[in-house]
Amino acid sequence: MPDLAIAIGHIGFFALLGGAYALRSMLAGRVRHVRTESDGGSLFLHKSTMEMVYWILDPIISFIAALRITPNMVTLFSLVPAAGAGVAIGFGWFGLASVLAVIATFCDIIDGLLARKLGTASGAGEVIDAAVDRYGEMFLFGGLVYYYRGHDQVLFIVLGALVGSFLVSYATAKAEAMGVAAPRGAMRRAERAAYIIAGSAFTPVFATVFSTSPSLALKELPIILALSIIAVVSNLSVIQRLMAIVEAVRAKESASANPVAPFEPDAPIVSERDTPVGQL
Repeated sequence: MPDLAIAIGHIGFFALLGGAYALRSMLAGRVRHVRTESDGGSLFLHKSTMEMVYWILDPIISFIAALRITPNMVTLFSLVPAAGAGVAIGFGWFGLASVLAVIATFCDIIDGLLARKLGTASGAGEVIDAAVDRYGEMFLFGGLVYYYRGHDQVLFIVLGALVGSFLVSYATAKAEAMGVAAPRGAMRRAERAAYIIAGSAFTPVFATVFSTSPSLALKELPIILALSIIAVVSNLSVIQRLMAIVEAVRAKESASANPVAPFEPDAPIVSERDTPVGQL
């Protein structure tokens, strides 16, 4: 019951925030942000949802900046709620896990925005952030693997989602390492986090409503459905990304092997009459 109360409170909180942002959008227009304008959202994570998140976080970022907290502090702190979310999922406390996962995800967003606000963005910070992101995501999937260790069918879905998630990130990193533009695609980290958070938040509700059902798939439908979508879409996205990277690398190598000769004007025609005798 405590986990159900946490889940209902979590769902209600975001429902209120969504209503507040919708009202704000009607009265004063949508909140534009550089990140949302450049990203554009996707089929699985709507642009308006991203705008709402940035609207929520903007005053928090200003408050953190006033406290002289550095972006790296925020990045490293995100490991705490991420690890807590993994442990909570491992014990089946999906409501608590959803709240902790939101905190970890917000920290992941805040560190980058805070670095830009303070003018301290750097390559070293990006390396730390990328490593922490991988650990944070592994904590969540590790908890899911542990929880579903006795359910082969669902465990297979979890592993499929895990592989697809990490290969999406790998494809982007590989493109950057090869010096080609990283292709856009579905199921980036923010989308995966949104699905796992939503699935975790609604799972205690379904588990209570269908508590008498012998079907695990029915009682835990939200998280299983979320993981299934991540597993299918992320792996399809990986294939699309890798094909695009291969084509880009081939084009780059072809251009390097066959450089275009610089334009040179035609040389003047020299007749024997014009040529010095000593050069004949």
